[in-house]
Order: sequence, then C-alpha cells, then structure tokens
Amino acid sequence: MSQGQADPRTLRGLRALLSRQGLRLKKGFGQHFLVDPNLLAFIVRSAGVGPGDRVYEVGPGAGALTLSLAEAGAEVVAVEKDLRLAPLLDAVLPQDRVEVVFADALGFPWDEVPEGSLFVSNLPYNIATPLLVRLLTSRRFRRLVVMVQREVARRMMARPGERDYGILSLRIAHHATVEKLRDVPPAVFFPRPEVTSTIVRIEPKGVADDPLLFSLIEAAFRARRRTLVNNLEAAGYDRIEVLSALTLLGLDPKVRGEALSLAHFKRLRSILTGADASR
Repeated sequence: MSQGQADPRTLRGLRALLSRQGLRLKKGFGQHFLVDPNLLAFIVRSAGVGPGDRVYEVGPGAGALTLSLAEAGAEVVAVEKDLRLAPLLDAVLPQDRVEVVFADALGFPWDEVPEGSLFVSNLPYNIATPLLVRLLTSRRFRRLVVMVQREVARRMMARPGERDYGILSLRIAHHATVEKLRDVPPAVFFPRPEVTSTIVRIEPKGVADDPLLFSLIEAAFRARRRTLVNNLEAAGYDRIEVLSALTLLGLDPKVRGEALSLAHFKRLRSILTGADASR
C-alpha cells in the first residue's frame, strides 16, 4: 500500500477508496467487504500464514485480507471476478507479493496450484459450496481457512440425522476435518449482509475423489422425504440389491439417506458396486 493510501481494512478507508474509484458494489457478486482489522489478523493467524507461504484467495474485493496476508510474508494469488476493482487493487496491494488474476474462480485451474499451498478467503456467498468442493477435490491445499454463511458452515459440520446433514457434510467428511473458529456478525462488513457468517478451518486428509461414492450419495439425497431404497431405485439401482445391502448393514429398509454416515455409504457402495470400501 503506497504512502498516504487509504487502508481498505477500515470502514473509513474502504469508503474513501470506493469513492475515489467511483465504484458501487454489485450484489450479484456477493460483495460484502470485511472492515475489522482485528478479525482480519485473526483469520491470518488461524491459517498459520508465515513468510514464504503460497496463499490463494478468492474474492479479494478491496484487498483487505489480501493486504494482511502479504504483510504476514505470504506470496498471494488473489482471484477476482470484478474487473472494475483493478485500479483499486493496483493502488492498495504490494506488487512484489501479490498477483491478482481476474477470472471466474469456478473456472480457475485449481489442479495446477502448487501442492501444499494455503487457501484463505472471505468467500463470495454465491459460489462458496461448489468452490469448496473444487478446492478439496484438487488435493493441492494443506489448509483452508474460509468465511462462509453460518448456514453453510452448519451444513459442513452436520452429523447424520441432523437437519443440516447432506451432500456437503459428506464431502467435507470424506476429504477433510473441519473446525468452527467463530461466528462473525453483519456489523463488521460493508455493506452489511443480512446473515451471520462463520469462520472455519479445514484440514484436508489428502484423500482422492470417489465418483462412485458421491454418485451414490447424490442419488440418496435426491428427495429427502423419500426412503433410501426409493431414491436409489429411481436413480437406476436394483431395488432387491439395495434391500439386501441394507440387511447386510443392519439398517432398516425404510431408512432415509440422511441417517447414514460416511462409513455406511462407503460400505453400501462397496456392496452395490464391488469397489473398495476402505477408500
């Protein structure tokens, strides 16, 4: 950040930067910028960012978190969709430590990221779930610390039988362990969102994707009110084979998908397809 440049980590500084650039934020991009220096420092600290770390960020916005990451000594690649922010980010961020890539994060080549990188981001609300899946299946990151809507965080951490339990819960359980760090109120964002956010830390296990497993899981959750047997039959699985598999697993034939753990689904996949249940 150049001398005399407004600091995007404070509300006054952010307002000044947006005013100088004549920018109005776009609701469609999910732009809610964090303006709390202490919370930004907490995020960087929670990710364990230090000198020489390679860190990726999506949705840098005005560069508040990006700047904090760079000041911790990281080499940062920030992926931003809104090209209008280019002059602002150019003025705020240190060019020797930060590369801003203007692209759609869902189309970014995450599989080409250096192995062992970190991912730290206040994720745009509208792409958080599909992006997290892309990041985890890439197997390139050793740790992810992200801020998401509280409802998304609950789905990430839900257990079998809970209301929020579903495909995302099982994705996270397969690929990583997840820890809630803290909730974040709307008051620390500009503009204020209508929801509470949550910061979570995700520690990947380095496990490969399992398309057969998640094809089965997606079929199981196609209609939550229907039994597992009916959902799988509708997806093309043989009803008799599914009923036989449930008997082997000691499960009620009227069980719904939301009652099965990841281990259950792996064993069910193994019985129905002959694939290795230990994966």
